[in-house]
Formats: sequence, C-alpha cells, structure tokens
Amino acid sequence: MSVPVSIADAIAETTARLRAVSESARLDAEILIARAIDMPRSYVFAHPEDELDADAVARLEGTVQRRMSGEPMAYISGFKEFWSLELMVSPATLVPRPETEILVDRALREIPRKADWPILDLGTGSGAIALAIASDRPLSKVTATDISADALAIAQQNARQLNLANVEFLQGDWIAPVAGQTFRIVTSNPPYVREGDPYLDSLQAEPDLALTAGPGGLEAIETLARDCRPIIDAEGMLFLEHSAEQREAVADILTAYGWGSIRCYDDYAGLPRVTSAHPTASETP
Repeated sequence: MSVPVSIADAIAETTARLRAVSESARLDAEILIARAIDMPRSYVFAHPEDELDADAVARLEGTVQRRMSGEPMAYISGFKEFWSLELMVSPATLVPRPETEILVDRALREIPRKADWPILDLGTGSGAIALAIASDRPLSKVTATDISADALAIAQQNARQLNLANVEFLQGDWIAPVAGQTFRIVTSNPPYVREGDPYLDSLQAEPDLALTAGPGGLEAIETLARDCRPIIDAEGMLFLEHSAEQREAVADILTAYGWGSIRCYDDYAGLPRVTSAHPTASETP
C-alpha cells in the first residue's frame, strides 16, 4: 500500500485482500482502518478523503496480516458484540457466537423479569451467557465458573465495564466451586468438538480447552449431565449448547442420567443447537 493513501483507497484495497478469508471483508476493513488511525468507525465514513500516514499504514498492514492468517476479528479488535453487550475477548476465551444467543433467549424465557433466582453458568469463558442473563434479570444472582484463570479475568473485566454487580466469578472445574449449592437455572456452552475434527482447522486461534472435550466430543456434556442434577432444585432447568449433529446423543445422555422433559431448540439457521431438561424424569413439559 502506497504512502500516503486515502481512507477510501485503503478501504477498497483492504476489502479486496480480505475477501479470501472473510465473509464480511468490507466491515473488517473499516474496523481495521479505524483501529489503525485510532478513531471510531464513524470517522471512516465521514472522512474518506483523509490520508493515512506511514505509521497508520504500518499498523493497518500488521492487523491485515493477522486477519489473513485466520485470526478472528474479535481478537484483533479486542471486542465482540453479544446480546447487545460489547464484550472484551482474548485468545483465552472463545469468540461469542450468534447461536449462543439462542441459549440465552431460552433461559431468559424461564426466568420471570422480577425473579431473584440463583443462576449458574458453567465454563463461562468471556462471561457472555452469564452477563447477558445478569443484564436482563438484575434481581437474580448469577454465578459463573471456569477452570481458566485467564478467561475469568476477561469475564470479570467485562462485568466491571458493564457495571453488573449481580455476577460472581469462581475458578474451578465445572461444578466443583459450587458444590453443595442449589440453583434454579444452570446454563453451559461446553466444549463439544471431537478431537481431530477437521472443523478445528478453522478455529486454530481459539482456545482448544474451550472447544474439544475428548475423542467423542460429548465428554463434557456427559460430565454435566452426571453432575448437575444435585445442584438444580426440583423446579429448575439445565440448558446446554451442542452441535447440530449431537441432538440425539445429548438427549440420550440426559435420559440415561435421569433427566426429564428434554427439549431441543433450533438456531437462526434452523439447526438444533440448544437442549433443555428438568432434573427429574417425572417432570412434564
């Protein structure tokens, strides 16, 4: 890229380069250019004739190279929008995805707006699910656990930036930090990709700990099915995200561990991605 270069020309050239790796190349280009000149994206729209100096072009080239290597935009920008919340993310956390909003939506449908229920999010990562629920149900107390101290640091920073005081973060493996407690709603987006799955090739920048759970991809889900019943009250519910291909396997696992009223919900693409269950098989929908 020649120096100096106008914002308009930088957008055109960067968009063309990013089309090979991004379905939103123009948006990515605008965000990267705004980041390079340390201005909001709205400035890029308003001042297409402004020129990038050599330092800005160098900063832009560095981020373009990161994007072309497959690094998610959220890691480059440091933020990702989820449930209308701007969340800080890092390579210690998954990038929150639209299908996870289905889990949040289904959980919120079960929580009255003025409920002061205890709610638990397991494997919280960036805190996306826990913070979305805490934001929409401010009287409820949300507890979020994760085995990764680095992920919890990101989640805690997100809670501070969003000024959400009704969330507690605990480090530990799944339910270990909350053993002996009881919750009305338990949510989790656990790792569910099987080891060696070719899909992982497109996710190399994201933490393997949050993606893969074992050779079958269902090991974490089975752990949750086995361990969560004692910590959910009789009228409570469990919500799990999983892959579209795992719908029947997840239902079978839940049934085997005594869960009832098992239901699956589709994502925005019409694929089965979230399953809910009651802790006792005698429960009726």
